[in-house]
Amino acid sequence: MLGFLKNLSKNSGNQELKEAIQNNAYLVDVRSRGEFATGSVKGAVNIPLDEIQKHIAALKKKENIVVFCLSGGRSGMAKDYLVKNGVQNVINGGPWTNVKMVKESL
Repeated sequence: MLGFLKNLSKNSGNQELKEAIQNNAYLVDVRSRGEFATGSVKGAVNIPLDEIQKHIAALKKKENIVVFCLSGGRSGMAKDYLVKNGVQNVINGGPWTNVKMVKESL
């Protein structure tokens, strides 16, 4: 039963992610520069988590934002920080491989 619920919530999250990407979301990879250099989602920008505060003003101007990282932990922290600082329409895309898979399926 727990597995079913986990898959259900994952699928609903992917639907939200899919809609955001279809609406030209700004894709932000919050991994380190070294991690980003090994591969990311096509069209994504790299703003490492420890630099996110420097980009608040620019991110406030974006209509939809998807943040992602290696596992979803840092992107969760990035989303929380952005929302607390007035950035709206932020989605935690979780692992970058998930965001890549969703984007490539469109």
